[in-house]
Amino acid sequence: MDEGPIELVGSVGPLDTVVVALREFLHRSGAVRAVAVVDREPGEGPAVVDCGRLAPIEVDFGDRIVHLPHSIELDAEPPALPEVRLMPPFEVDPAGGEIAAPVGGVAHLAGAVRELAAVLGGRNVAMVQFATNDPEAPLAITARADGSEPIVLAIGDEEFPMDPGWP
Repeated sequence: MDEGPIELVGSVGPLDTVVVALREFLHRSGAVRAVAVVDREPGEGPAVVDCGRLAPIEVDFGDRIVHLPHSIELDAEPPALPEVRLMPPFEVDPAGGEIAAPVGGVAHLAGAVRELAAVLGGRNVAMVQFATNDPEAPLAITARADGSEPIVLAIGDEEFPMDPGWP
């Protein structure tokens, strides 16, 4: 399928609030990428909003992909976001599934991503990637807004579902 040129837009309508939330969380947390899978109106598939550090924000509606400039001002207020501390890049061993981090660092970020997902509401999903010592293996934390599934940590391609109720 020929993708063709990607459309540059100045708004994604009701998803502007999601864009603002992801971008603000990205900047506060020092993450390298924040992504949300967001339910839309009945009959429409979910949209994927992908906000990378210093990159255009991409919104995939399923039938078309649009970009917004990263620094665009949108007519949307950021929702109340969780407190999140900047962490240094984590030391990871993808093969062994090991993470070396400041005490409580992973739990803190996992809780913040879970709260970000809750801000998105419904059954929406938030996934945030954080820098590690291995650029090919970022630490990704994924949470569903309604808490119906465990938080999942991933180092590169290796996934590790957390115990229910963690952190």
